[in-house]
Amino acid sequence: MKKLPQLKDFVNRKQFEDEHRPMFSRLNKDIPAGIVVFLVALPLCLGIALASGAPLISGLISGIVGGVVVGYISKSGTSVTGPAASVSAVIYIAIQDLERFELFLVALIIAGIIQVILGALKAGIIADYMPTSIIKGLLAGIGVILILSQLPYIVGLDFDNNRYLDTSENFISRAPEVIGMFFSSFTPGAILLSMLSLFILIYWEKTPLKNFKLFPPALFVVIFGVLINQLFKYFLPYLYLDGIHLVNIPNIDSIFSFFTFPDVSGFTTGKVWTTAVTIAIIASISSLLNIEATDNLDPLKRKTPPNRELIAQGIGNALCGLLGGIAVTSVIVRSSVNIEAGGQTKFSTISHGFLLLVSVLFLSSVINLIPLATLAAILLVVGYKLASAKVFKELFQRGWDQFIPFIVTVFFIVTIDVLTGVLIGTALSLFFLLRNNYYNPFFVVNTKYIQDEVIKLELANEVSFFNKASIKNTLWSIPDNSKVLIDATFTSYIDKDVIDILKDFQNTVAAENNIEVNIIGLKDTYDVGEEINFFEQKKERIKKTTTPEEILSYLKEGHKIYVSGSDNLQRFRNKELEEYRNTIPLAVVISCLDLKEPLPIVMNAEVGDLVNIRSAGHIINKHVIKNAEYACEQQGARLILLFGNTDNKLIDEALEDYLENRKSKSLSLIKDVLSQSKFTKEYLQSKDKKEIVKEIVETQLELAKQKMVENSNFLKKTYL
Repeated sequence: MKKLPQLKDFVNRKQFEDEHRPMFSRLNKDIPAGIVVFLVALPLCLGIALASGAPLISGLISGIVGGVVVGYISKSGTSVTGPAASVSAVIYIAIQDLERFELFLVALIIAGIIQVILGALKAGIIADYMPTSIIKGLLAGIGVILILSQLPYIVGLDFDNNRYLDTSENFISRAPEVIGMFFSSFTPGAILLSMLSLFILIYWEKTPLKNFKLFPPALFVVIFGVLINQLFKYFLPYLYLDGIHLVNIPNIDSIFSFFTFPDVSGFTTGKVWTTAVTIAIIASISSLLNIEATDNLDPLKRKTPPNRELIAQGIGNALCGLLGGIAVTSVIVRSSVNIEAGGQTKFSTISHGFLLLVSVLFLSSVINLIPLATLAAILLVVGYKLASAKVFKELFQRGWDQFIPFIVTVFFIVTIDVLTGVLIGTALSLFFLLRNNYYNPFFVVNTKYIQDEVIKLELANEVSFFNKASIKNTLWSIPDNSKVLIDATFTSYIDKDVIDILKDFQNTVAAENNIEVNIIGLKDTYDVGEEINFFEQKKERIKKTTTPEEILSYLKEGHKIYVSGSDNLQRFRNKELEEYRNTIPLAVVISCLDLKEPLPIVMNAEVGDLVNIRSAGHIINKHVIKNAEYACEQQGARLILLFGNTDNKLIDEALEDYLENRKSKSLSLIKDVLSQSKFTKEYLQSKDKKEIVKEIVETQLELAKQKMVENSNFLKKTYL
């Protein structure tokens, strides 16, 4: 049998390239965004290295590798990779356990190789199963951490704390300490600079500053902060910020002092391999979550290939291990800043990596002039956008099954760490999923067939392992002496365990309790369908440009599938049918009243594709013609199809009445055919009845076609 052409066959695939933009196509936006990300990443790299118990320079190495190498290999247009707070605690424990940083580097190389293998095995699919509530919880939790962690720098607390964004700290338990320091030790210059920076960031779009297209607000704020602080130095010294209130890059005496190399003897140490597996798993999960969250924030809503991302992260971590860096992941903070600053392609993240390298080698004295208060203001705005009241309200309105996992994820991310928060939130989401699946595997209806009362259980489109308990409890609760109909007609997949339950019920439980069971539509095996090739072009545009010949071929092949019995029936609820009310139909189908099945099923077409006009015996009158004209002129149908049934029961009965000389209203159905000289009574009696019925139907269709064209000016102009 000829394969049914899919809708994708009507589409020119060359028109639908991937949305990922060329790397150098948005330099006017990516260069300023890269500068902003660099300014934010710089203190983060240093702070996370300190929190991890590693040399400060290792954080900068990882920032450079994450930006340049991972940024180049990754297919994400907005994700920024670097040392991450989410794995800082793991790194700290690993370095303490292995006792030497050089051994940790060996574990990091192995972890990177494991990540590459995971990517090659397509383990990145886990990202596609992460609930939206958890992704939003991750974003909001990071947003809260950003806000809390930047408060000391916003007010310029005058204490020696170089842990810029140490999210391994418990911010809730430290709240009294932070509040006390706020009232006893703050810097007026930092507060003033922070307030001015926040004012610019918040009201940027409402001021003439928005006309500075080459400078995103975050970059403008950094330059503004440096200039204002220099003015403080000469005109208002008591407001001047220096020392711990400024960015501090360590000096590099030579390029060779920049690197630390791994101790290769560690490859034979069991503890190194155990550490490597731990780092690989946590870094992989963290990266997958972060790219999912970043794609969520991307204004273009691009999809980052998760397996490619795992490979990119693995290569990055292996290289960090070779050069003396710490573990890297995709980082939501830097990625959020990148998106907020207007970054649109991977060039922004690559350029930020190059700027980190240049700053370490040549520009440390210039970078060290940047006040931390201005960077804190940028991160405070980013944090608020991630954890705004609007986000909490939106999740609350979605219902408790969405809000509870969301709020729990936020709470544990803030109070413990990112991984713990995500795992607990995911466990809660799984609980709600199991609960919802428990109640929704089928529809139970008490119905009546002729004189029998029947309990009908219509299985859902997909029945999984999670539905076992609900189905078993329902079936085992059916009263004795009942009649049960289990309908699997509209089910595309049933788990093997569920099939076993159905058979056990039918063969054992039902037999022992005098329950009459009938199971319809159940197949022996259920195979997973082939992968769908998605395309961007709208179905309505396809329908407008498809020729009548293509539509006719499409319907013919669809009907062949229907006849063969391999059609894929789908159950449509009323709510789903509403989507098809305004759709453009493909064709008008004039069928006989003898057709009992829904036309979309007979043609294997979608609901809304066909306009069905029924006429007994295909008798064409002015009403049928007007309806067909209206469907073409007003609704956009591009084909009129006369659809006959060669085993037509109405024609069969009319023919029998005619041959038996019985007067019957059904004789009017074949009156026009019998007026043809060919169809004499002798001719009709000389052949097999089925052949005659088929011949009459075909003749009727031809006569109907002629009558329609003769009596419709619209059809004469349009279809001839």
